Amino acid sequence: MAIKIDALALPTEPLIFQPGQPAVRERIVRSEWRRLLPVLHGAGFHLRELRRSDAASLFSMLTTEEVARFITPPPASVEGFERFIDYTRRQRSEGAFACFAVAPQGLDTAIGIFQLRSLDGEFSTAEWGFALGSPFWGTGLFAKSAALVMAFAFDEVGINRLEARAMAANGRGNGALRKVGAQKEAVLRQSMAKGGRLHDEHLWAIVETDWRQANGLWQPVEALRVRQPRLSESVDGWQGMVGDRVH
Repeated sequence: MAIKIDALALPTEPLIFQPGQPAVRERIVRSEWRRLLPVLHGAGFHLRELRRSDAASLFSMLTTEEVARFITPPPASVEGFERFIDYTRRQRSEGAFACFAVAPQGLDTAIGIFQLRSLDGEFSTAEWGFALGSPFWGTGLFAKSAALVMAFAFDEVGINRLEARAMAANGRGNGALRKVGAQKEAVLRQSMAKGGRLHDEHLWAIVETDWRQANGLWQPVEALRVRQPRLSESVDGWQGMVGDRVH
């Protein structure tokens, strides 16, 4: 299972706000994650900051045919993954990017990743992507990890809109996004070049208000604080599953 993140795509429908709520919600925004990503604990696994020691396992897990078929080519060597890991840490310190390693219980190295990257100067709109080694497909690890990442995105980073793209032919990736509550907003015709052909993609999004309602976490606006704007830069690292669009 893999997701790839790409350039900004404007939503095709206006956000649907709750009756009686203002058009712009004020939210709590924390900055501690810019210094070091928190460890997010789940049943039988945890998500943590990437380490250079993860490079070999990521190279083994994420360069197989079944994982790589819907993404642009990942780094071609362990050293390439090491450079990518260094890049994610630099971008995290600038407040523009967050990339978690997925580490199942009993394993010390990563078997996949989840990432978030800002699409504006405030991290209000972001893209996310994921990739898991195929031995862990169908285990429920994706859904449980995605739930932790979304909670981090909406509660800690202060993201309002989280979007992703998936190639139309990527049934597993599209199904995974639907399963976690994302809404398909558009078909982006011939938007992905791969294998000498242009492929259609599906644009998916989930907004904070929908996520909170689905999880019974709706809060009145008065209980939330104002976000502080900050600068961010576009990602120019591994321009595929981890730096570009969703596959």
